[in-house]
Amino acid sequence: MSRPRARKPSRRSPSPAPGQLRIIGGDWRGRKLQFAAVEGLRPTGDRLRETLFNWLQFRLVGARCLDLFAGSGALGLEALSRGAAAVDFVELNRQAAQTLSSQLQLLQCDQGRVHNCSAAQYLQGTPGSCDPDSYGPNSYDIVFIDPPFAGNLWAETLAVLALRLAAGALVYVETPRDSALAPPPHWQLQKEKRAGQVCMRLFQVTAPDRAQ
Repeated sequence: MSRPRARKPSRRSPSPAPGQLRIIGGDWRGRKLQFAAVEGLRPTGDRLRETLFNWLQFRLVGARCLDLFAGSGALGLEALSRGAAAVDFVELNRQAAQTLSSQLQLLQCDQGRVHNCSAAQYLQGTPGSCDPDSYGPNSYDIVFIDPPFAGNLWAETLAVLALRLAAGALVYVETPRDSALAPPPHWQLQKEKRAGQVCMRLFQVTAPDRAQ
């Protein structure tokens, strides 16, 4: 009688527990970090992050990054792990922002700064919205935009973002799968992929309104 074949052990790492995210590449590869239990907070999944950071792999080292609607901070933390020079995390929810600050302290990382205000307030420099002394650079090399899907915040965010972009900047935008997106003039679509209920787009800004 033949014996049943033993299954080979899976090479995949176990999925993080609820309330955890796992860094998938770079110096912190495999580190599991907590994020706040905030309604609607949905970290970009491992497979999508792997795709995105494959797209960005030759632009990350030394880049100045902005993670708008940071939530868990999954995208900005992944960028720091892979060599970004600095990341500004912008998150409106106080609990999520405080948890993200705690994770940066746990990682002993001083290249990440958390701003507890809305994306529009940060980009426009609204008085009293964020500590003016804590603002990041006037222009960014890479920007991550992954807002709550129910808020329909893409158009207004892209409209005010232009003044904060370096020449040749890359802008990643995550939307519901079938959502149309009208980027500003001079933005060229470099990559696009649909996975599950999500559409990933990566744009390059060829002629920003103000290059720093």
